[in-house]
Amino acid sequence: MKNCLLKGCLLLGMMLSFAWSQAQSVSGTVSDATGPLPGANVIVKGTSNGTQTDFDGNYTLDDIGADAVLVFSYIGFETQEIAVNGQSTVNVTLAESANELDEVVIIGYGQTTIKDATGAVASVSADEFNQGIISSPEQLIQGKTAGVQVTQASGEPGAGITLRIRGTGSVRANNSPLFVIDGVPVSNENVSATGADVGVGTSGSRNPLNFLNPNDIESMSILKDASATAIYGSRGANGVVVITTKSGKGGGVKGTWGFTSNLNFAELRERYDLLSADEFVARGGADLGAETDWQTFVFRPSTSTDNNLSYAVNYGKGNVRATFGYAKQFGIVENTDLERITGRLNANHRFFDDKLKVGLQATLSKINDRVPFISRTAGSNGDLLAAAYYSNPTLVASPDADASPDRNPANLLAYYDDNTSTNRFLGNLSLEYDITEEFSAKINLGYDTSDSSRGQVAGPQILSLGNGAENNGRAAISNLETENKLMEITVNYKKEFENSSLDALVGYSFQDFNRKGENILGQGYGTSSLGSIIDITENTFNETRGLASNYQGYGIGVFQDGSTEEFRVLRLFPEPSVATLPLPSIPIQAFSVDTFDNTDELQSFFGRVNYTLMDKYLFTATIRADGSSRFGGNNQYGYFPSAAFAWKLNEEDFVGDAFSTLKLRLNWGITGNQDGLGYGNFVNRIRWNALGINAGSQLSVPANSQVAFSNADLKWESTTQYGLGLDFGIGNDRFTGNLDFYRKETSDLLLNLPAVQPANFAFSFQNVDAVIVNQGIELGLDYDIVRNENFTWNANFNISYNQNELTDYSGPPLQAGNLYGQGLTGATTQILANGQSLYTYNLRLVDENFNVDTNPTVLDKSGLPDIITGLSTSASYKNWDASLFFSGQFGFYVYNNTDNALFASPQLGSRNNRLSVVENGVILSATNPSTFFLEKGDFIRLQTAAISYNVPLSGEGAFKSMRVSLTGQNLFLITDYTGLDPEVSTTDIPANGLPSASIDYLSYPRPRTYTLGLNVTF
Repeated sequence: MKNCLLKGCLLLGMMLSFAWSQAQSVSGTVSDATGPLPGANVIVKGTSNGTQTDFDGNYTLDDIGADAVLVFSYIGFETQEIAVNGQSTVNVTLAESANELDEVVIIGYGQTTIKDATGAVASVSADEFNQGIISSPEQLIQGKTAGVQVTQASGEPGAGITLRIRGTGSVRANNSPLFVIDGVPVSNENVSATGADVGVGTSGSRNPLNFLNPNDIESMSILKDASATAIYGSRGANGVVVITTKSGKGGGVKGTWGFTSNLNFAELRERYDLLSADEFVARGGADLGAETDWQTFVFRPSTSTDNNLSYAVNYGKGNVRATFGYAKQFGIVENTDLERITGRLNANHRFFDDKLKVGLQATLSKINDRVPFISRTAGSNGDLLAAAYYSNPTLVASPDADASPDRNPANLLAYYDDNTSTNRFLGNLSLEYDITEEFSAKINLGYDTSDSSRGQVAGPQILSLGNGAENNGRAAISNLETENKLMEITVNYKKEFENSSLDALVGYSFQDFNRKGENILGQGYGTSSLGSIIDITENTFNETRGLASNYQGYGIGVFQDGSTEEFRVLRLFPEPSVATLPLPSIPIQAFSVDTFDNTDELQSFFGRVNYTLMDKYLFTATIRADGSSRFGGNNQYGYFPSAAFAWKLNEEDFVGDAFSTLKLRLNWGITGNQDGLGYGNFVNRIRWNALGINAGSQLSVPANSQVAFSNADLKWESTTQYGLGLDFGIGNDRFTGNLDFYRKETSDLLLNLPAVQPANFAFSFQNVDAVIVNQGIELGLDYDIVRNENFTWNANFNISYNQNELTDYSGPPLQAGNLYGQGLTGATTQILANGQSLYTYNLRLVDENFNVDTNPTVLDKSGLPDIITGLSTSASYKNWDASLFFSGQFGFYVYNNTDNALFASPQLGSRNNRLSVVENGVILSATNPSTFFLEKGDFIRLQTAAISYNVPLSGEGAFKSMRVSLTGQNLFLITDYTGLDPEVSTTDIPANGLPSASIDYLSYPRPRTYTLGLNVTF
């Protein structure tokens, strides 16, 4: 017995000694091409034993087996595996990742790689972004990804941008994707004040993403299918775009300064071929004695600048990046400019042996916009652009020349002013704690706030407005404050098993959205100074806003039902009432104020499970429950599940070595939409109409109306999506691609429909029994044609086809697509009807003799493109780089509202016209819209061409790197469309509450631009 015990102890001791002898410590340094790499991950393969490098790129790992394999990784770099083989020191230099399929993609509440993604996702990084004059982040990815349509509303600096992912899925609701910036979902609603009507019509607000400096963006991930977007539930129906800003990870231990400066030149690419002064007079036009090219007078070449200074440092335990940007962009129309001032801070730090990670991202911006007299609702005589096209070329170019009943462009430029100032702050603080090796918890707090003020003034010198501004002056101030508060809590469980892995996430989210502000209108001033008129209006509001309490609005002046000046206050609580208060003394003949204050809330619970088996079978399941204050108790919550499966076929023996990557993807899911509903439309709600001011400076009589009606059963729109995808790579992923098939079905459509009579209201929001179907194919290809030490050449091509149709709709056909211009009030061009695509045209047919049918015909033609495509190619030779980018859209039609309104037929008594209309003898009434003005919009555009040179430096001077570049944008356009540009975006919603698309009315021309850039680091 004793011998057995002794032998056992000896055997145990020998085993422990052997194990101890096999365990060791390993240390070393992780670097990249520029030096030590702080924050790199080092882990023993197959275990949870790991660490991160310190400030100097150093690491140490204890209890390492002699036969262990170390895995070194860092975002943006190739992962390396190195066998220890008994070494005590292992140094490694990581190379930047050149494999597109290994690229990290930021998804909802996490990240993955394209190779491991189960859903249809794409990522565009900073080095792939479009270059040149970029006002908003959406422009960075235009044409870069299959199935993503990006259309700028016009060439105006800061103009709105339409982004559609896999078609248009809603009739009325906002079809824009959800934007998530560094983990904070931001509202799709405008954050800049919209324009009022001072006699020149109304105009939309600016792009809400203009506040984000494109130079601060590191990557943009596009989540297309329900598997990828369902984690965002009711906000993912139109896809999700995740924007990640640059951090200080690449700044190095000593810190890196960066400076970029762009000098931009813009010019009019295309202009109308109008009659010259001599041609106009020769054809019977009135000769007023001058010779003026009004297009040259209104349009101008412009020079702009964009400058950015940054500092980044990576100190091992964390990193910091701070930036300051200043841009001033002048438009090609006089009195147009956009100024953007931005500051940004990204900071990350690890505490408590790296268990606690704290991140702070914050952006502060100021946007100043100036726009001229441009509005599609400017009345029969049109706006500044209309006047530039139709004005008599023999009229003298003087602001005081009277062109009545038409408008003088010089007068509109001199005596109208429109300025908007928008301040915005977006910040989020995240704290993530590793509770155990498997469990972690994170809290994310976000705050997004803005205040915006827009001042518009038509001076008393302005002519031909006919609303009282002439000789009186008229001004409007619109104020808007928004506040978006976010709290999200997530718990994550990650576990590696012998041949599988599990990644599970559960979370809670609460978001609060508040919008409040004032719309102020004044008329009748004792000054002709435009600046003084705005100051007087603002001061009058500040002095009178506190004279009454608990009001929706008020008016001061002579009302249409009275004969003396009064101060009337409009109240909603405890019941609608009008109170008359003592009359204050104000320096304005008529003054009115309307206010609003609305709050919506969104509460969500969500979960996701990712399970990987044998590194080749991948499963994903998600569920999200969203509760919104926009719905009543019957359907306040919506439930949005999804499931996906991916199979890495290249890991199977039967596939062989033909493919370096081959992955099959299947997915299904349901997402929701509430954006088109608006505030408080499920309950009875009464509101006072805004007090208008007529031409005689009299205020309208107070009247209230019901703006919403009770519907406790109102519920979410829901989109069910099915998808089949294939990702492939050949030749070690030198040639890669993806092929996707999808079908989206949107049901329970939210529409503001006519009520069944007899009813005490005309319209109410309802869920309509109909389905919008979007189905299509996407193809993306990327090929490194040449890849060697001195020369590389890459080509990327994407194309997508989408079919859109409204099915199972039994309601009445609804007219949409309003036209504008003299005699066209109430005219429409598009229709919502069963069996048709959205934005289908409904027009009178016209024959070759210009005879127009009496009744319109529903055409098999739509404003939505069937095919969108992009082709980019880039090459580098030693220190030189060059690139070309083409974009195209096919299978859609554009209604030329400009030709219909201004050039329908020669009217050469006082108005100019296109030379082609005169020479072709076109005889059509402007008041009779028809297929004559409907044109194919197909186009191919050379969107960008760029060349750059990396200046060789010794490394001993002040600069670490220097790059100079020349970029051209919108260099040429191939199209049969006879207007200035077929790529137009219209979002007006006047007819039956339905939006329109592809109606070209006096669009601000898209310029041709050239950019000279300098980029240095030091």
